[in-house]
Amino acid sequence: MYSASLPPPPRRDFISVTLSPGTGGIEAAAGGGGGYNNSKAWRRRSCLRKWKQLSRLQRSVILFVFAFLAVCGVITYANMTEPWKSLTSRSMEEQKMDLEIPGLNPANQAVLPIPKKADPNLGDYSDFSLQKPPKELPVRRGRGPPNLQLRPPQRNTKVKSQDGAAKAEEEPRQAVQEPKTQKSVISWRGVVIEPDQITESPSNKIKEPDKPSPVESEDQKEPVPLNERQMAVIEAFHHAWKGYKEFAWGHDELKPISKSFSEWFGLGLTLIDALDTMWILGLKEEFAEARKWVETELHFDKNVDVNLFESAIRILGGLLSTYHLSGDSLFLEKAKDIGSRLMPAFNTPSKIPFSDVNIGRGTAHPPRWTSDSTVAEVTSIQLEFRELSHLTGEEKFQKAVDGVMQHIHALPGKNDGLVPMFINTNSGQFTHLGVYTLGARADSYYEYLLKQWIQGGKKENELLEDYVKGIEGVRMHLLRKSQPKRLTFVGEFAHGRFSSKMDHLVCFLPGALALGAHNGLPSDHLDLAIELAETCHQMYAQVETGLSPEIVHFNMHAQKDRKDVEIKAADRHNLLRPEAVESFFYLYRFTGDKKYQDWGWEILQNFNKYTRVPTGGYTSINNVQNPSNPEPRDKMESFFLGETLKYLFLLFSDDVDLINLDKYVFNTEAHPLPIWQQQK
Repeated sequence: MYSASLPPPPRRDFISVTLSPGTGGIEAAAGGGGGYNNSKAWRRRSCLRKWKQLSRLQRSVILFVFAFLAVCGVITYANMTEPWKSLTSRSMEEQKMDLEIPGLNPANQAVLPIPKKADPNLGDYSDFSLQKPPKELPVRRGRGPPNLQLRPPQRNTKVKSQDGAAKAEEEPRQAVQEPKTQKSVISWRGVVIEPDQITESPSNKIKEPDKPSPVESEDQKEPVPLNERQMAVIEAFHHAWKGYKEFAWGHDELKPISKSFSEWFGLGLTLIDALDTMWILGLKEEFAEARKWVETELHFDKNVDVNLFESAIRILGGLLSTYHLSGDSLFLEKAKDIGSRLMPAFNTPSKIPFSDVNIGRGTAHPPRWTSDSTVAEVTSIQLEFRELSHLTGEEKFQKAVDGVMQHIHALPGKNDGLVPMFINTNSGQFTHLGVYTLGARADSYYEYLLKQWIQGGKKENELLEDYVKGIEGVRMHLLRKSQPKRLTFVGEFAHGRFSSKMDHLVCFLPGALALGAHNGLPSDHLDLAIELAETCHQMYAQVETGLSPEIVHFNMHAQKDRKDVEIKAADRHNLLRPEAVESFFYLYRFTGDKKYQDWGWEILQNFNKYTRVPTGGYTSINNVQNPSNPEPRDKMESFFLGETLKYLFLLFSDDVDLINLDKYVFNTEAHPLPIWQQQK
């Protein structure tokens, strides 16, 4: 038998735990006296131990989250501070206004005189202050067209935002608030500009939506009787409208010879362009019929490409102008619709807009042959989009177009204020450098610099600076004298060489110069305007039909039996353009010289003689040098009703309150829009 030893008993370990009721602590005999005691120091050591146990990636993620939250907190605080301050400030102002007596502190309306001669000892741009504008002519006073009165827009328009509706209730109290005193601002080469009385610069704050029109009830006066020449304009309009209504109703343009129509956008361009003309001429029946078409037939949800510039100045400008003159909110609703549909044009890398927009699909693109836009087109939509923001309270419209102007203001490539004709939508830089003109593709850039400055109450001094520089560049590089009559004309400058070519489009310039002088710019601007207006008149008077061609070349060398004006075969067409009569209108308003009315009357008679179609309408012609056969082109441009006849009617009127130039500024398609400081 073998004896086996028994295995040793299993080892048992014990831990003695002592509960200390005095401190609530737990001590482990095996672990010594360093156990958990709920103290802050122990918790810090525990957290640090756990933090060190995390991987480097985990710790980086946690630190990034905390940093991100901190940054978001700072940004949120910064964004909330200003609205909270403005809300508090506005509440205090409202309490203060409740204590004021309505009717006190009426706004003083500024009136400007014709500028005086500048002191020759002070140089080209001596110090001067904008003074109160004068009455445009010492003639009979009246208001509005012969049967229609200019009415303030209705307040209950459908396009109001919810905030705008609430603000409208506060308007009676805000109207009596004392206007703030503005300090003079130094602008360009010592020119002292005193801004008009408006609350804030329009570039900094969009005014409340749906403000009343600048046309006030106390200004409503009995209409001035029409004279014979105005009646002749009305008859011409009736004849043109007859052809459009019978052969092209609701279409873009009339073809009077073939008794048909042509389409560009398919949006009734002629009808929309003529709306405010009918209102100004007092054509009630025609206006009512056109309004019905706008209400029932004008729809913008079409799969069609439109040109941004042409749509803005003709459609958007025409609808906004008609809204202001009639007070009918239908036109503002349509204006907001088309304005919103044009906004995709600004979706470019540089924010310089594309030239074309599909208003149905919401897409935009440059022309098929280039990625460039023309400078005139991207800088001549500002009046319209700014006014749309002003009425609706939606800042996006004005921000888009103001951004374009600010970009071009700082852009290199100018030549003493003159700009090239093209700009790239991708890079935002000028292209085709070295070519400078005041004709096609650049003309209205200069016009809208001045008119935006006027529209905004003469406070946006970058616009004024660029305009004055541009006119200085014209004097330095583009002005010459012709032979034999020594007519002052504006040529073109290309790659260091001067050309004596002048487009009829350049005849807008005398009117712009006169308007600037009326608003306080140096009196030599008016002197130059008078000289250039004479040149534009000679572009008609020296031609066999008495109608100007599209382009002329001036003779700069004295030669026997040669006129100042020379016409090339490719340039001798006439499109029924308005620029010359536009400038005659401004100069008659500001000087009272009857010769401008006589010049306009000659042009109207020659339109009737060589372009009138017996069955209705007027046609552009191919040959202004052949009175026996001017070769009709079978097309009546929409601007003949929208601009040419409108400016002729206003030119023949002695009523300076019929579209008062201290209350309205015309866009480049002759649609009057209100000057903002007049809105209460």
